[in-house]
Amino acid sequence: MTTEEGATKRTRKTRSTKTAAAPETTTTVQERPAAPLFVAELDARWRDLDAFNHVNNATYLTYLEEARLQWLRHVPGPWFDEHSMPVLAASQLNYRLPIAWPARLAVALSCERLGNSSITLAHRIVEAAEPERLYCDGHVVLVWMDPHTGKPVPLPQAIRDSVEAASGAA
Repeated sequence: MTTEEGATKRTRKTRSTKTAAAPETTTTVQERPAAPLFVAELDARWRDLDAFNHVNNATYLTYLEEARLQWLRHVPGPWFDEHSMPVLAASQLNYRLPIAWPARLAVALSCERLGNSSITLAHRIVEAAEPERLYCDGHVVLVWMDPHTGKPVPLPQAIRDSVEAASGAA
């Protein structure tokens, strides 16, 4: 549907079309999270607080890293070797509420996308005792690569199997 206002400038129409499409994808992912691959419970630490007396925003990345490592330790089968290991390629965090100390957190990871050499993991950080209290959501992209060449390598079968097992359990 074209309006006079949208048709006046071609750049305006193009820009608004691109802007309108991006939030839809993000909203869809947030409204329908996939079955969790893993849920890690972590405690906010006193040292995580900043001058405003809440958990510093950079520490959220540490919580996500810890949850990913806990998940990977539970993946049956090899998920890395000298020619294949994961690297963090991208991260998106939506800060919803500040985390105050003390807090017991639940960090849920789910598969948003499975690629040839990458996996996009959606995440939600919530209060463990009150899962409706959402502190942060978003996603990260892990790419498996050969550390000697810096080139992407196929996603390990153990990762694919872990995602499939979690999907079947839902």
